[in-house]
Amino acid sequence: MSMTDPVADFLTRIRNAINASHETVDIPASKLKKEIARVLKEQGYIDAFSVEAPSSSHPAELIKIDLKYSDDRRSAISGIRRISRPGQRNYVGNADIPKVQGGLGTAIVSTSKGVMTGHDARKAGVGGEVVAYVW
Repeated sequence: MSMTDPVADFLTRIRNAINASHETVDIPASKLKKEIARVLKEQGYIDAFSVEAPSSSHPAELIKIDLKYSDDRRSAISGIRRISRPGQRNYVGNADIPKVQGGLGTAIVSTSKGVMTGHDARKAGVGGEVVAYVW
């Protein structure tokens, strides 16, 4: 059976790994997921990510994400939520890009100029699909 929403699966694997206090999480790779991981790294929500080539143990590329925790084992990601879904896409113009948690969180937006934060999309003057919120 095929997966209908791979991005929701990506976010759920991160959420579950944080709830289980795992150090790393492996996720099947795609271009969009690699870009979302890049944005999470740039914003400081994760320590690092790497793309592993296919091998005998896994037939496709994997994204290996190193989760970020504070000294008292609190995650840098306190919440992560899928916004635009296959059944209900959420497109916004540059003037309507939402602020997450009053500007303390990050909206991840897929634009014609690539995947970027809501702040960067407003600055670039482009709108697009609101993929997820992270705070």
